[in-house]
Amino acid sequence: MGSVAPPKAYPGCFCKQTRSVEHHRGFTRPRILFCQQQDDDNKPQHQIARREIVLRSSELAVAGAIFNLSGKKPEYLGVQKNQPSLSLCPATKNCISTSENVTDLTHYAPPWNYNGGRKKPVSKEKAMEELLDVIRSTKPEKFTPKIVERDGDYVHVEYSSPILGLVDDVEFWFRPGDNSIVEYRSASRLGNFDFDYNRKRIKILRLELEKNGWASAESF
Repeated sequence: MGSVAPPKAYPGCFCKQTRSVEHHRGFTRPRILFCQQQDDDNKPQHQIARREIVLRSSELAVAGAIFNLSGKKPEYLGVQKNQPSLSLCPATKNCISTSENVTDLTHYAPPWNYNGGRKKPVSKEKAMEELLDVIRSTKPEKFTPKIVERDGDYVHVEYSSPILGLVDDVEFWFRPGDNSIVEYRSASRLGNFDFDYNRKRIKILRLELEKNGWASAESF
């Protein structure tokens, strides 16, 4: 959940292509477009470019959702195709993602291992059903979950707040391979901060999943 704030202005921008950026797990992920204010020449490019497109999309959603607090579904959700991963977060403080760098304490959250606490490993299909059961039976902070997409290894859930109907998008992705890793991203559609609702939600879900033998890559 996030608070509604007016959109920011972005005067005097210029755009150019950026190079691929090395991900903290060893692979590279290309950045498609980079916009920078002309008076920011002295700042490192990676501090300015990495969230520009996502941030603008989020703030345009705020401006266009004055009479619709549920907001518009972001176009950048889903598993990214250039380098398989979930999206990064905007610069706002209402999103966490396992795709972020571990040094980003505001946005990074560790992935899960659905066999991390089991003596007898289960299949990906079994783990998926456990995740869906927990999503359906749990309402963190009284937000109502709605599973809007389940496609192979990917799940998208919309969580609606109990009063204003604000919507948070939560994604889960079972990474290919035999490592039993589940990536996730939880983000508010509107606003600039969320009172830690997204992080609290993920922690509540993880604690429920731990009863089935899931574990976090690290505690937080």
